[in-house]
Amino acid sequence: MRVKEIHVRAALFAASLLAMLFGYRLLLTVHAPVVFNDVMEDLSYGWYVPVFSIYVLWRERRELAASVGAPSLWGLVLLLPSLFIGYLGAGGCQIRFEILGFVGMLIALTMAFFGTATARQALFPALFLLFCMPFHSFLDIITIHLRMLAVSVAYEVLSGCGVDIVRQGTMLTSSSGSFAIDIAEPCSGLRSLFAMMALTAGYSYFTQPTWLRRGVMFVLSVPIAIAGNIVRIFSIVLVAATCSADFATGFYHDYSGYVVFLVAVALMVATDGLVTKIAGERAAPSASPSGDPAHCPASGLSGLRLLVPAVTAVFAVSVMAYQARTVEPVLCEAPSARLGDIQGFASEKLEPSESELHSLPEDTVIDKRVYHAQDGVSYFVTLVIGGRSKSSIHRPELCLPSQGFQMTNPRGVSVGGVDWRLLTLERRLSPPLGFAYTFFNQDGFRTASHVRRIFCDVCDRSLRHRIDRWAMMTVSASTADERRMVEFLLRLKEVVW
Repeated sequence: MRVKEIHVRAALFAASLLAMLFGYRLLLTVHAPVVFNDVMEDLSYGWYVPVFSIYVLWRERRELAASVGAPSLWGLVLLLPSLFIGYLGAGGCQIRFEILGFVGMLIALTMAFFGTATARQALFPALFLLFCMPFHSFLDIITIHLRMLAVSVAYEVLSGCGVDIVRQGTMLTSSSGSFAIDIAEPCSGLRSLFAMMALTAGYSYFTQPTWLRRGVMFVLSVPIAIAGNIVRIFSIVLVAATCSADFATGFYHDYSGYVVFLVAVALMVATDGLVTKIAGERAAPSASPSGDPAHCPASGLSGLRLLVPAVTAVFAVSVMAYQARTVEPVLCEAPSARLGDIQGFASEKLEPSESELHSLPEDTVIDKRVYHAQDGVSYFVTLVIGGRSKSSIHRPELCLPSQGFQMTNPRGVSVGGVDWRLLTLERRLSPPLGFAYTFFNQDGFRTASHVRRIFCDVCDRSLRHRIDRWAMMTVSASTADERRMVEFLLRLKEVVW
């Protein structure tokens, strides 16, 4: 392989990278920093992820240079879906798509310009960038299970030790009323879980010689992080029960996370030693494909060796230039739907709670009313209209279990052309309740399916460059009678729409 050819490929690669940085400038300068600083996502460790990836590349720069081979057509094949995914993300401010397209493009460019061996050598630092992805709001369904697990363990252990404690959903209270601690969503441990997974992935990459042993370490980081969070929750409740509730939920709550994280790190190091002991002494890392870049063997492309890099560079630069012109999506007007009086029902307007005002974005519209039927049945209705952020709207299945409810008999029903999701809520020592919810946006698109709502939202953001104003309406009835619920939903439709 001629040195001149290597220089041409390196120049084309550099041009593609510069175009890539230009095309993803909003991700690098706006979208990622906003997510890293977002309180809900709590991705403060995200700033260190690209630094670590760059460090790995610098540390293994000689191995990377020695692995350079013939360009691979598979790199060009991988580039096409990466460009498409990245464009969807950039067009709709979908940071997960942006990061996925960014990482895929890095791998594809490396493979297309320098071959599969070099792409394999750079695979780990490229994939490590996926830890910059905000998983918390995407995997919010997991948080309730982590919260319930932590509460269950704390309750069983403290009860077994003779502490007089009562559990309701994700809340633990003393029988005397001296303290009441609710394990809220930020305490689910999902954030520390991903931080621990990232730390373990980086640590094991240098301490374990094979991908199998690194994979074992990575998998074991999950129970380590979960165990650490359970210990933290247990200690907070224990301090509240034995010392002071204010101290437990204040100073101790704020600083106990650091102590538990250090314990988790110690467990990670101990696990690394255990894996090494079981698998045997550390072997030297397998030699990377090597050779003088100027004398790499010829490939099947022969004289057309520069064709793949040239076509790849044209695709990358062209799409990145077009992507850079993509404008920010426009926020749509909010739906005009509001709750009002229903004939035959006594109604009372309710104000949003402090927790709703504190946890939801400022541009969220909240409308709440309680309707009392003449036969004594009450219907509590909440209408939430989201804004630019997608965090205003969620699935009721995420919050109902934390309130101590068991959801049974889920079914779908159409009432006057509106699809509703109906549930029966059961709680210990309480009669069953009826519950229903539906979603709609400013265009009148209505669905009771969270998946359909998300799909519609993604398409509108990425393809139509607009942000829908989604609304979620929930109805909680003091009776589980489906016929009565359907009758009320029909009357409610006449007022809202």
